[in-house]
Amino acid sequence: MSARTVRTRLLAASTVALAALALTACDNGKGVRDEGPSAASESSARPGGSTTAKPAADSGTSSGGSAATPTQGAPKGSTGGSSGATGGGKAAGGGTGGGIGGGSSRTACNGSNTRTTATEVSRPLDHLLLTVTNTGSKNCDLTGYPIARFGEAQSVPPVAEETHPQAVVTLAPGESGYAGVLLSAGDGSGGHGYTAKTLVIGFAKGGSSTPALPAKGVHVDDKLTVTYWQQSLDDALSY
Repeated sequence: MSARTVRTRLLAASTVALAALALTACDNGKGVRDEGPSAASESSARPGGSTTAKPAADSGTSSGGSAATPTQGAPKGSTGGSSGATGGGKAAGGGTGGGIGGGSSRTACNGSNTRTTATEVSRPLDHLLLTVTNTGSKNCDLTGYPIARFGEAQSVPPVAEETHPQAVVTLAPGESGYAGVLLSAGDGSGGHGYTAKTLVIGFAKGGSSTPALPAKGVHVDDKLTVTYWQQSLDDALSY
C-alpha cells in the first residue's frame, strides 16, 4: 500500500471522527439543555420546598406562640371564670350570710323576744321613757317607733319626725333600746286631757307588749307624741 493511500484513509478516518465528535457535541448540547431545565426544576423544587418548609416552621412557631398566648390567656380566662365562680360563691355566701343575718342570728324586735317597761321621768317634764330589752338569744332590729295605745284611746299618737335615727337600732341579747313619750303640754295648752292607766305598745313587726303604768296612771292630752326608737336613752329624752 502506498503512503498516499494511507494518508487518504487517515484523513477520511479523521473526518469521520470529527463528524462523530460534532454529532456528539450536538447531542451533548441537547442533553445539557435537557439537564439544565431538570436542574432548574430541582432548583425550583428546592426553594419551593425550602420556602414551604420555612413557613411551616414559622407557622409552627407562630402557632406555638399563638398557642402559648391563648394558653396563657386561657388560665387568665379560667382564673377569671374561677373568680367569677368565686364571686358567685361569694354571692351565694353573701346570700347565705344575709339569710343567717336575717333569719338565724338576727330578727325583728317585738313583744315575744323583748321586755318593755314604761317609766315616768322628772326631766323633761311630762315625759315617759319606754325601754325595750332584748330577752332573746339573737340580735334583733328595733325599727320604726312605738305604736302606743293609752287607755281606751281609739287612735295612737304621732311620731316626731325629727327624731328619726341615722341607722337601725339593733339590740344584742340583753341590750336595750329607748323611746320618749311627750304625755301632755306642760303649760296646760293641750286639750282633751284624760288619765290613762293602761298602755299597749305595738312594734313594726310581731306581737305587742303591755308595760305597766304607775298605779295612779298618767295624764295625757292631744299633745301626746312619741319618738322613734333610739339606741341612746339621752336621744330618746331629747324631744
